[in-house]
Amino acid sequence: QLAIQFPSEDILLVTASPVIKAVTNFKQVSKVLEEFDVEEQPKTMLENRFPNIKIIESGVKELKSKEHCIVTGDGSQHVYKKLCLCTGAKPKLICEGNPYVLGIRDTDSAQEFQKQLTKAKRIMIIGNGGIALELVYEIEGCEVIWAIKDKAIGNTFFDAGAAEFLTSKLTAEKPEGRIAHKRTRYTTEGKKKETQTTAGIGSMGSALGPDWHEGLNLKGTKEFSHKIHIETMCEVKKIFLQEEFRISKKKSSPFPRDHSNQSVTTDNEVWPVYVELTNEKIYGCDFIVSATGVTPNTEPFLCGNNFALGEDGGLKVDAYMHTSLSDVYAAGDICTASWQPSPVWQQMRLWTQARQMGWYAAKCMAAASLGESIDMDFSFELFAHVTKFFNYKVVLLGKYNAQGLGSDHELMLRCTKGQEYVKVVMQHGRMMGAVLIGETDLEETFENLILNQTDLSSYGEDLLDPNIDLEDYF
Repeated sequence: QLAIQFPSEDILLVTASPVIKAVTNFKQVSKVLEEFDVEEQPKTMLENRFPNIKIIESGVKELKSKEHCIVTGDGSQHVYKKLCLCTGAKPKLICEGNPYVLGIRDTDSAQEFQKQLTKAKRIMIIGNGGIALELVYEIEGCEVIWAIKDKAIGNTFFDAGAAEFLTSKLTAEKPEGRIAHKRTRYTTEGKKKETQTTAGIGSMGSALGPDWHEGLNLKGTKEFSHKIHIETMCEVKKIFLQEEFRISKKKSSPFPRDHSNQSVTTDNEVWPVYVELTNEKIYGCDFIVSATGVTPNTEPFLCGNNFALGEDGGLKVDAYMHTSLSDVYAAGDICTASWQPSPVWQQMRLWTQARQMGWYAAKCMAAASLGESIDMDFSFELFAHVTKFFNYKVVLLGKYNAQGLGSDHELMLRCTKGQEYVKVVMQHGRMMGAVLIGETDLEETFENLILNQTDLSSYGEDLLDPNIDLEDYF
């Protein structure tokens, strides 16, 4: 975006990774909803397209905001007129430095995960967001114990009803082989830095795209499809290595048997690592996947700079993506939106928002340089996200989980098992949010109803009557 706006200015992209995440197959689904793939490309792609972009492959050691310069890993200094920080977020690990705990957030860790999985008989997944959901569905031939702190799965995205709709899919057999994606993927294989001795400790990687698990062969050692046991309302209390566990004289629980009763592991297996949960149960496993969310990756920039930070540790940005330091902007997972948001928008650390924020930040930097005024981008009017879970299309709109609406809201539901799940959040006769799972074709209509705040009180329950063609009606 900057290169297009300033074709004659030098634009530096400083990145610790040899590949660049590019948005491909972009589709504007509706006014606010967009679908795209994220693909890794060699950095030359960008430099060839825009001769004024120069890519510096290096980490950043320090930001000297008073002198308007950044210091890269090799000690060289780069002076800037305007700077935008887009360093994303890093995974919150349940514990640092344990070789049996893997955090998944980027392509390298996904590959590391795949290597471990080929020898695994049982793994434990901790966390309840998008990556945990995807993993649980994709993993085959391995016992999975999934520990979540909520009552129902996927609580970042769904309520218990939607979770129930999706969980039934876990027990059903998966449809055979999905259509192969015709896309080249570049990975950072073979260019491993010697310094990264232990996987993931302090190593930087770029975040996973929406189909990161495509093309990874997520199969364990055993020949069967899904074997999943979900432990709800619990967190990790303590992790024991094999020897510590033996000394502790505690007993581990067997994997709960299902009706078919074919067991994969014997009850007296010895595991490399054991997890004690807050509900008193203890399970042994080959390794633990920590998929417990992310924290903004601000570390190299805080020292010596007086940034205003949000409660979640992100750099606070105003409505022009500007941080509290002059000429420093931030976009994506590293930032915390601190403007008065539209009543149906909220920040979530997702690919779609990272793309919108980056695009808008470039617009703001340009406007500031040229002394022009700029309006808030339309994409911040309504929260809208489209993704796939368990092979269903999932559309989230507005306050889809009634976030911050208090108790005076109501929900309307329509559900056809195995086919679609439609939930609408209503307040004072206006639609405030929606969750659409399956091919409902309602996203555009609902987006308009939320944006226009149309009074729908006269329709009552008929709003979701499957015999009424809503799209046609509105």
